Amino acid sequence: MLSKTKWSTLAVAALLAGCQSAQPDASAGAPDSPRGPVVEQLHGQAVADPYRYLEDPQQAQTQAWVEAQRAYGDGILAAIPNRDVIENRISELWNYEKVGAPFFKGEREFFFRNDGLQSQSVMYVKDKPGADARVLLDPNTLSEDGTVALSGISVSPDGNTLGYGVSQSGSDWQQWHFIRIADGKMLGEPLEWIKFSTPQWNEDSSGVWYARYDAPEGEGKLEEVNRAQKLFFHKMGEAQSADTLVYERPDQPEWGFSPTLTDDGQHLVISVWQGTDRRNRVFLKDLKTGDVKPLVDELVAEVGFLGNDGDRYYFKTDLDAPNGRIVAMDINKPASANWQTLVAETASPIDSVKLVNDHFVVVRLKDVLADVMVYGLDGKAQHHLDLPGAGRVVGLTGRRSDTSLYFSFNSTIHPAGVYRYDFDGDAVHAHRLPEVAFDPEQYVSEQVFYTSKDGTRVPMLITYKKGLEKDGDNPTLLYAYGGFNVSVTPRFSPATIAWLDMGGVYAVPNLRGGGEYGLHWHQGGMRGNKQNVFDDYYAAAEYLIDEGYTRSERLGAYGRSNGGLLMGAALTQRPDLFAAVLPAVGVLDMLRYHKFTIGWAWIPEYGSADNAEDFEYLMAYSPLHNVSERAYPATMVMTADHDDRVVPAHSYKFTAAMQAAQTGAAPIFARIEHNAGHGAGKPTAMRIAEQRDIYAFLWHSFGLTIPDSL
Repeated sequence: MLSKTKWSTLAVAALLAGCQSAQPDASAGAPDSPRGPVVEQLHGQAVADPYRYLEDPQQAQTQAWVEAQRAYGDGILAAIPNRDVIENRISELWNYEKVGAPFFKGEREFFFRNDGLQSQSVMYVKDKPGADARVLLDPNTLSEDGTVALSGISVSPDGNTLGYGVSQSGSDWQQWHFIRIADGKMLGEPLEWIKFSTPQWNEDSSGVWYARYDAPEGEGKLEEVNRAQKLFFHKMGEAQSADTLVYERPDQPEWGFSPTLTDDGQHLVISVWQGTDRRNRVFLKDLKTGDVKPLVDELVAEVGFLGNDGDRYYFKTDLDAPNGRIVAMDINKPASANWQTLVAETASPIDSVKLVNDHFVVVRLKDVLADVMVYGLDGKAQHHLDLPGAGRVVGLTGRRSDTSLYFSFNSTIHPAGVYRYDFDGDAVHAHRLPEVAFDPEQYVSEQVFYTSKDGTRVPMLITYKKGLEKDGDNPTLLYAYGGFNVSVTPRFSPATIAWLDMGGVYAVPNLRGGGEYGLHWHQGGMRGNKQNVFDDYYAAAEYLIDEGYTRSERLGAYGRSNGGLLMGAALTQRPDLFAAVLPAVGVLDMLRYHKFTIGWAWIPEYGSADNAEDFEYLMAYSPLHNVSERAYPATMVMTADHDDRVVPAHSYKFTAAMQAAQTGAAPIFARIEHNAGHGAGKPTAMRIAEQRDIYAFLWHSFGLTIPDSL
């Protein structure tokens, strides 16, 4: 931990850099955060919420607080010497051509490419086989600062029309536009008020089904709760006001709808989701009669549509198979007792499935690492793909009629390359590989297993530069997530390589709450079991210390969103383990998270404080409500002023509470991005600056000096 003198110097520098007008806290130099009188009675317990006013971004008091805190935090970071050295190395590593896996519609081929440091990747098209690629859509032209981002694309089956969604400043709200691919002509007005929905084309490419919410009212659009999604059909060229309402359930305002057209174009499969619950319902709309009937009418399992042959429908499900299986269903006999297992459950959970060339391509996670098998429609295993190494497989592309499958492969030390699997030859070929300014052979990425508090065996990937000495003195960054059935698989980041070049160790444990070991692994870290996630994380930190990788004074903790919640727990439960902690866009107020935007959708994962039983365990770990006067490690709370998923009020209130409670010398401050959201669509320059500040903050917190060059 840094000395009080060193951090006090930074605090003074911060004030000189722009916080002179703020009222500094006597102990830490932070701007003052007035306390309000709010106290609520929840299930017989008095719960104080003195910073409730920070939930309202329209209040002048909140705006003044944000500006003072932003200036204070920016000043602290600006006073750290040689930040530019880190930024330059990250930029150098980032500056390489990145190309995504191609996909095909009609006679056209589409792919994304970034020449290196472009804010957003550019969409290209080849109009026919053998043709030169041309720019179809350049999101970098949508705004001068890159904060208007491409949020999704949907190409018509005939390959003639492109639908694309855009979001502003990282918002979850999307606006969808449609253009004619041949000449770029805009087709009608854009579709508004869309969240969590990608348009699905009909068979003749004349229109799309999509889901949207009613337009929010008033000034509080950022915080307003989003409920009662509705499914519409939009015909190309017509006004949105003329769209046909296809399905709604006003009696079920928490239901959301994801449409998929069947392979034969006869039915619309409507996946009905309820918050972030992994389970879903499935309805079937007959496009001739307009009738809608249920195939799966209860929340009993995840049931994901893969394709169909007539009345024989294929699904991936975890019903009676926690690690997943592939089944066939006769839609005339949809009861699960009639489902036929085609690809049985194995010890390795299914991560993804794609129906290509009339084969099931199944990606499983074998101790977190990708393992790919090809099956026939009868479920018989046909070929095991020989992957380039141990890593991650994503972005499967291909149609049922295609003879090749494309996918992206990467690992922590191998940048994403595009590979092609030819069904005719049963071989994997490199399609397009990147060239990056580093040698992967100079780095080590090893998987270890450690024991958590209750005896559970947990995997962790540890990456570092060759020649590392386990002397207990290495700067180490421990990143984790642990929730929502999300599998944290190995992935390449140029910024991670820069951290390794600085001499750092990068460690990623696969905590319970994720999907790395199937349904039971997820359930072991949700709702009342959430403490298991935290304990898994602390055990990872202790393993790194016990095995000589690092020590507490050189260990940093970092997590985003649900991982930001994990960071809040680390601060309030085990601050002794870390020299620095970075809660980023975190869910930190567990008693009120469900009262903003889409927060209610996380109740299946966390529970709700409105319920007495849930309140008990939520109150026990809610970071905001477990802040107490003590010495905390250096803390940089990261958020963005346009985050409409995890609203910034979480971070604002937590920062204020932590600053008031800090009795130690280490700084506690907020890094508040302007015109940014939860993270999606963030321009490259902003992403590089964020990583620069993370590493500079950690390095300084470890008592180290950033060198003049890397």
